[in-house]
Amino acid sequence: MKYVKKILKFVAAITLLGLVTIAFTPPADRYFEIAKNLDIFATLFKEVNALYVDEVNPNHLVKSGIDAMLESLDPYTNYIPEDQVEDFRTMNTGQYGGIGAITRDMGDRTVVTMIMEGFAAQKGGLKIGDEILKINQVDLSKISRREAGNLMRGQVGEPVSLTIKRLGQPEPIKLEFKREKIKLNNVPFSGMLESNIAYIKLTEFTPDAGKNVRSAFLKLKEKNPKGVILDLRDNPGGLLMEAVNVCNVFLPKGKKVVSTKGKITDQNATYSTLDNPADLEIPVVVLINRGSASASEIVAGTLQDYDRAIVIGERSFGKGLVQVPRPLSYNAQVKITTAKYYTPTGRCIQVLDYTHRRDDGSVASIPDSLKTVFKTTNGRTVYDGGGIEPDIQIMHEETHPVALALFEYGYIFDYATQYVYARTAQPDVKNFGLTSEEYQQFLTWMKGKKYSYESIVDQQLIKLSEEAKRERYYPELKSQLDQIKSKVEESKKNELVLYKDQIKAVLEEDIISRYYLERGVIEVSFKYDPDLKKSFEVLSNTAQYKKTLSIN
Repeated sequence: MKYVKKILKFVAAITLLGLVTIAFTPPADRYFEIAKNLDIFATLFKEVNALYVDEVNPNHLVKSGIDAMLESLDPYTNYIPEDQVEDFRTMNTGQYGGIGAITRDMGDRTVVTMIMEGFAAQKGGLKIGDEILKINQVDLSKISRREAGNLMRGQVGEPVSLTIKRLGQPEPIKLEFKREKIKLNNVPFSGMLESNIAYIKLTEFTPDAGKNVRSAFLKLKEKNPKGVILDLRDNPGGLLMEAVNVCNVFLPKGKKVVSTKGKITDQNATYSTLDNPADLEIPVVVLINRGSASASEIVAGTLQDYDRAIVIGERSFGKGLVQVPRPLSYNAQVKITTAKYYTPTGRCIQVLDYTHRRDDGSVASIPDSLKTVFKTTNGRTVYDGGGIEPDIQIMHEETHPVALALFEYGYIFDYATQYVYARTAQPDVKNFGLTSEEYQQFLTWMKGKKYSYESIVDQQLIKLSEEAKRERYYPELKSQLDQIKSKVEESKKNELVLYKDQIKAVLEEDIISRYYLERGVIEVSFKYDPDLKKSFEVLSNTAQYKKTLSIN
């Protein structure tokens, strides 16, 4: 070890003089540091495991260390232990062995919140609103959420039984299913909307995303639409090649879609469209919001760069980083950020600069002064470093904490269940809406129900009180602050009426899901959607569409 240190010092010295004449390169230096630190970590781990006052779980301790190490890089470089690899594979492929039911924990209950159309859960009689008590005779109250998920999933063809509690049934019901290959539907809704506009909702870039979008579009194209809306809102991304395939629906063969650049230059790549397009003429609108990330941003940015689509909505998330999974020992994996991606004009839309952190470890957005100007095909100005900025920005009202609280506490869900079981007629999804009388019934049902939440005013009052204590003004201000707090609490009693529109919209989605599943949830939301309203306006006006895509 002493000899190695002497060599390192010698190399460092002659490097400063510009006289490096031996083959001792920086990579070798780096490999030595890796070996040294691994040795330190292994020794430290053995000492802690042997001497710590309480018993430690070796797996938990090591995973905590790995997670902390990777967290210092970026949020997307992750360690995936063997028992979580199946979940990771499901996220990437959209496939798993199960019955096609989505559940959620509400307090000490596990309830069915969505049934996937055409799979075992629907065919076997499971319903949204059912509370799962047992899986294969295992009481869910005695196991963790992850253990319950593992029980629900399994080998295709194997049986699984659920014991459920259903509203209106005095005794638990036992249902039998056979697991099958579940493939998540990444295009849960497509159809013709008002003003003869075609609409396609893409929820994730899992395998066949491009194929499914193309298929949906070609069916709608037969109806001669004035335009098409591709909805990528809340789409977190997925497979990069599927982003290329989706772009290919509207772009010619051979068009550059995205390039990736990282530390290993040999692995840098450019991805172009491979097939003939489905259409090059029909006007296109792409909808994005703050939940549109990664592959969604590739599609929105590429179609924007070529002036092939108008982007409407909110600025996107800003994830311009590419991850690659790598196998590890004992069937574990690691997902590593290896490159950044760039749209055809050369834009990298990554918002946060994880490489250059502040002194306190926090991460800053790329400042406007460092953003670069790029030009689209028609010469319009676009920028890098801040997600995809829509061509037409729509301001959205923030969901009020009271609506979120009613959802989190399960009151929206429980009332929807009771609403459905109290009625026999199936509503028309296109015309469904709660009447004022029905909403008043919900308010009556809510009386006496306990829930709490912090409004923005609550949060500001807490900060003001803390600041007043720090500045030693609190004794003088306490009575006024208490009065304000009391008035805020009093006003909260009216918030179920004040924010009726938001609460009503969530209620209607939950109710209609019981009849039409995911497709119904999407369709019933259209009447409240300002992005769609603007899209109809733009696509119905050829002059406005062309003007938006031209140089101002």
